[in-house]
Amino acid sequence: MRLWSDSFTDGGLIPAACAFATIDADTHIRLSTNRNPHLAWDEVPPGTQSLILFCYDIDAPTVGTNVNKEGALVAEELPRADFYHWTLVDIPVAMRSVAEGKFSEGVTPHGKAGPLVPFTVKNGTEHQLRQGVNDYTSWFVGDPGMAGEYYGYDGPCPPWNDLRVHTYIFCIYALDIPRLALEGRFSGPEARLAIRGHILDEAQMVGVYSLNPELAATLVP
Repeated sequence: MRLWSDSFTDGGLIPAACAFATIDADTHIRLSTNRNPHLAWDEVPPGTQSLILFCYDIDAPTVGTNVNKEGALVAEELPRADFYHWTLVDIPVAMRSVAEGKFSEGVTPHGKAGPLVPFTVKNGTEHQLRQGVNDYTSWFVGDPGMAGEYYGYDGPCPPWNDLRVHTYIFCIYALDIPRLALEGRFSGPEARLAIRGHILDEAQMVGVYSLNPELAATLVP
């Protein structure tokens, strides 16, 4: 399989338009347009009954003590963990792309609704896709203005004082099942576990992003 994007190049900078936040000279960061990027794929193998799409950051700090704290830095050597930004499941085989902004347009305080999301494929057929909760659900716990269930895509928002550029993995899997065996609310890691033994093929691409002005200036679109 192949996976590509018209929004950014493989290994290149994710545009601020597809991020949760962008750099602000006065306040460090401000909310961005938070559009999901365009993604397209082909060479889907015979026997595929559905596809599943993930986006996750592999550089999320495991300790939040210094995150976005004035006078402090998030050290490059700090242990990191995955942070899921998007899980889109039950993608029909006839669907071969996702338009920029189709599943996310702007930041929605308390999160977008889910898991069901209607979608019309090119042949005019209505198909019911589902989206998992992303990790902003746990990140905003305790924040009255933002706390909630964050379904679908919400883009990059790495700490503005992080000394490490964050890497975002976009990956799609061709599955031998028509529907993921999860019901109700589910997360990215739960979906990754549910597709074990059902993967026929896969493809991925990488994007990078930083809200640290010094690091951001070094990134190539």
